[in-house]
Amino acid sequence: MKDYRQRFSGKADLYAAGRPSYAADFLLELSEKYNVGAGCVAADIGSGTGILTRQLLELGCEVYAVEPNEDMRRIAERDLGSCPGFHSVHGDAAETKLSPKSMDIITAAQAFHWFPVEAFRRECIRIGKPGCTVFLIWNQRDMEAEVTRELERLYKQFGKDFHGFNLGLQKDDPRIRDFFCGKYQEKDYANPLHYDRAGFVTRCLSSSHSPQAGEPHFEEYIEEVNRIFERFASEGRLEVPNRTTVYYGRP
Repeated sequence: MKDYRQRFSGKADLYAAGRPSYAADFLLELSEKYNVGAGCVAADIGSGTGILTRQLLELGCEVYAVEPNEDMRRIAERDLGSCPGFHSVHGDAAETKLSPKSMDIITAAQAFHWFPVEAFRRECIRIGKPGCTVFLIWNQRDMEAEVTRELERLYKQFGKDFHGFNLGLQKDDPRIRDFFCGKYQEKDYANPLHYDRAGFVTRCLSSSHSPQAGEPHFEEYIEEVNRIFERFASEGRLEVPNRTTVYYGRP
């Protein structure tokens, strides 16, 4: 399998345009329950193009966005570089380059399934202040929805190294249990996704499994993506059932 740090090379613009933000209710709870806001220093590990980073900055946090992929990091720096409190860091889950005992919270959004679990756990312990909470966050499709089953079939047919959405991550996955040593909490937040045709195509192309222009079967893939949109859309809009799922605790 391709090194996870390079999985999205060449797809950063598609990722920034096609990927959704995380549930507003989750961000509200971070603010109200965990005092995540002004004065809070956060490490967003595997920050990509800065989707969650932006939401944390909007709460007033100082955010260290740690991302190993140059293409993804470039987009975040372009879009967020002028935001107060934003710091771009060329690091990864095993070696964040952050100072010891410096972070109030640590987040990993749509990223933990790529990480070396034990190395990331050690790094969180190293950089977190006493009492630091780690939040592992995903936007997850409803696997019972017919449109999701069609997308799964699509990626199985055309995808590269497809082992299931989010690298086959399951509820209470052993990787999550190992990271938190079995002591964590989990919560879901409704976050349905809405697309027009162009947005849906962009979202599909942003997948690490999606073929890129010029690769074999790319045109067939695009035809199939459009067929799925036409089948499930109503009046030019498609709703994909989705939730933001958060696992949190101390490593």
